[in-house]
Amino acid sequence: MKRTVRSAAALFCLLATLLLGSAGVASAHAALLSTDPSQGTVLAVAPSTVTLHFSESVTLETGAVRVFDPNGKQVDTGTAGHAGSDPSTASVSLNPALDQTQGTYTVAWRVISADTHPVAGAFTFSIGRTTSPAALSGVESNSGSASTGFLYGLSRSVQYGTFALLAGSVALVLLGWPGGLRLRSVQRLMLTGWAGLLLSTLAELALRGTYEAGTGLGKVFDLSLLRQVLGEKLGVLLAVRVLLLAGAGVFLALLSGHTGASDPAGQDAGAGDGVERRRRIWLGIVGAVLAVAIALTWPLGDHASVGMQVPLAITSDTVHVLAMGLWLGGLATVLVGLRRSTADGGIGVAGVQRFSAVALGAVTGLAVTGVYQAWRGLGSWSALTSTTYGRLLLVKIGAVAVILGGAWMSRRWLSLLRADTAEQQADAAEALVAVGAPAVEAGAEVGADVGAGTEAQVGAEGQARAGAGSGVGSGSEVGSGSGPGSEVDAERAAQLARQAKARRQASVRKAHQAAPARGMLLRSVALEAVFAVVVLGVTTVLTNSAPGRAVAEQQAATAAANRGPVDVTLPYDTGGSTASAKGKITVDIDPARTGTNTMHAYLYDSTGKPVDVPEVDVTVSLAARSLGPMPVKVDHLDIGHWGAAGLELPLPGTWTLAVTIRSDAIDETTVTTPVTVG
Repeated sequence: MKRTVRSAAALFCLLATLLLGSAGVASAHAALLSTDPSQGTVLAVAPSTVTLHFSESVTLETGAVRVFDPNGKQVDTGTAGHAGSDPSTASVSLNPALDQTQGTYTVAWRVISADTHPVAGAFTFSIGRTTSPAALSGVESNSGSASTGFLYGLSRSVQYGTFALLAGSVALVLLGWPGGLRLRSVQRLMLTGWAGLLLSTLAELALRGTYEAGTGLGKVFDLSLLRQVLGEKLGVLLAVRVLLLAGAGVFLALLSGHTGASDPAGQDAGAGDGVERRRRIWLGIVGAVLAVAIALTWPLGDHASVGMQVPLAITSDTVHVLAMGLWLGGLATVLVGLRRSTADGGIGVAGVQRFSAVALGAVTGLAVTGVYQAWRGLGSWSALTSTTYGRLLLVKIGAVAVILGGAWMSRRWLSLLRADTAEQQADAAEALVAVGAPAVEAGAEVGADVGAGTEAQVGAEGQARAGAGSGVGSGSEVGSGSGPGSEVDAERAAQLARQAKARRQASVRKAHQAAPARGMLLRSVALEAVFAVVVLGVTTVLTNSAPGRAVAEQQAATAAANRGPVDVTLPYDTGGSTASAKGKITVDIDPARTGTNTMHAYLYDSTGKPVDVPEVDVTVSLAARSLGPMPVKVDHLDIGHWGAAGLELPLPGTWTLAVTIRSDAIDETTVTTPVTVG
């Protein structure tokens, strides 16, 4: 008990340390960091291009960026591409005649993240003046068809479930229940897993093109979209999975022909057969290689494939998928085996015990990899409740907790079933002894009758016979069963044997009815299976949701982009004796975003009146990127007013603004303030 408590405490501390650790880099889903023109900007002249900057590399499909004028007419030209050689950008050229139409323009975009998930959005900018954006019927489809999204998500859910059926059932019959291969129900379970995984993978491949493009189901069989998908990373992975499943089909054909020299209940009756043992080992190795290869196709095209610690994340996700399959698929197979009695080929206590050991290892693997995935996907405790990803993760944890509770109940009923089995075996042994006792008794009675007949024969015919030897011989003939008395005794022995057999069967039936452990074990395993379906559904939604880290980065980028101009007032004192030696300076920077900004500085004396000084110098620096200090050329515009029309701030972040004020030939001071640039 103490060891269990210490292990739980250690796991809790590890989880807390990981979740409260540094945030690092977002692990999935591209976030829009900035646009050029910026959201809501009013331009004097039309831009030649529209460029979007994302937090990670993106894939651009046809119509990735579309620009509509105030009348709803599409005005972008050519195909969207990356700006320069930067794969994290999307840029499209505009019609040169845009200046003729003033008003608010709408930019609709849809790109594919590096983790293969599509992301979409829209923003506006204006030329000359602002107007109401045009109502665009084509932009709504950028969010994707609801039916396409539902079917696409359903296909991914079916893939997880059928992979679990395939991997778990094969693992159980090879590792813990060889006799299960003889059951048609188990064979159908393996075939269902294989066929379901193959068909759902093909369905995802067919739906992927319309899902990416945000179109309806009418273009599911569009060959141009299919060719486009097969040229992408996810399309290649899906095609590889189909080929691996073709090999898995051959493997299942070989496995179904290998029933093994085994007891259906799970006892290995052919342990001494070296050929059978080697064949099972080779089947296990081939099956393990296929399972690992198929499991790899998920993390290589999902969240684990981008962000930080990619090799470790891919390994962790692969172990997670395999452990899920061993546990949940094995659970379904045990459920099928428990629906039949042991005498009828169902799984026995030994087989359930072996699965219990495998399930313990699988749950341990799920716990370790799950903690790592939670840390990598969330990054903080607050993300558990503030993001959709975190809330879904809580639902998954709750469902897994119910499954673990059901597993604890199953182990309890298994221990009772083991005790009942031992008791039934003892009753059977006693019944066999009872069957043997009447036969011995009957034989003794027959022997006594034979002895009596021999003595009578010897007494009556002693003078006529030559000697006792011939009398004994005659007695032997009687003892051989030729007399009528021996037939009666044989019938009595058979009757006693039938009575003993009936008593034994009644005892076994009574014990089975009085001990419902097998039925309760079936119910607890069924409870685990039901919540396993819930876990698979939530897992599918999780893989399609942006992790907490990515959401936090996108929120930070949005907040930075939405920051307005900087307006800060600082006191200064040069220590001189002139009227301008002491006062305050107000600095305005507009729009305080990357690129070209306008800066104004206003000086006031101690009474609040504008005042001139001989010299004002301004520098900016970004310590996080080791930039600066960079001098800013300022012009004296009016009494107490200096300005710079071309303040270049190339990167977002917290810059340091330093203003040096000289009030006379000797006295000067420098004041500094942080400036956040979006």
